Amino acid sequence: MKSILIIGLGRFGRHIAMELNELNHEVMAIDQSEERVNAALPFVTDALIGDSTNAEFLSSLGIRNFDACIVAIGDNFQNSLETTSLLKELGAAKVISRASRGVQEKFLLRNGADRVVYPEKQLAAWTAIRCTSDNIIDYIELDENYSIIELSIPQDWDGKTVAKLDLRKKYGLNVLGVREHGIMNMDISPETLLSDGQSILVLGKQRKIQKCFHI
Repeated sequence: MKSILIIGLGRFGRHIAMELNELNHEVMAIDQSEERVNAALPFVTDALIGDSTNAEFLSSLGIRNFDACIVAIGDNFQNSLETTSLLKELGAAKVISRASRGVQEKFLLRNGADRVVYPEKQLAAWTAIRCTSDNIIDYIELDENYSIIELSIPQDWDGKTVAKLDLRKKYGLNVLGVREHGIMNMDISPETLLSDGQSILVLGKQRKIQKCFHI
C-alpha cells in the first residue's frame, strides 16, 4: 500500500483516484472546488479544499510523507507548473504531472516533475493503433522504440507452436504470454500451442511489430 497525493479532481484526477482506491492505496485529494472534493470523498482516504499554489497550504500536508504526488490540474497550466515546482521544493519523493500539450511537458520537467503524462497524446496513439488492425486488443508504448501489444491470434497462426512461428528470429519479437478464457499464462515455451480464441502478448520494437502484424 502506498500513500498518494492527487492535486486536481477533474475527470482525469478523479479517475486516477478511483483506480488507486481499487488498488487499495491511501489517497489524499486536493482541489479548489468544494463540489469536486465532495464528489471524491467516497473513493479517497481524505480530501481537502485548498490552493495548491500556496506554499504554506502544501507544506501543511507533509509532502515528504507521500510516496508520490500527482498533479492532475488540466485547466490552468500556470497553476500546474507552480504546484509542480513547489512540491519538489518541499521534498516530494516523486512528482507526476499532467500535460495537455507537448511544450508543457518540457516546462514541467524543467520545473521539478519526475515524470509527465500526456493523456490526450497517449490515448490518440492507442486509438490509432487499435484502428489499424482488427486483431489488436491492447497496446502499451514503453518508450520511443519498444511496445507491448496484445492481439487475438491471427487465423494463419491457429494450430501452430511458438517455435513454429519463430517470431524472435523473423521479427525480433518476444512472446510474453497467452491469454485464454480471461486467464493469462506467462509460462511460455517453444512448444506452447496457439489456437483460435486465444490472445497473445508480444514485446518488441514498434517498427517490427508493425511489420509483423501489418499495422
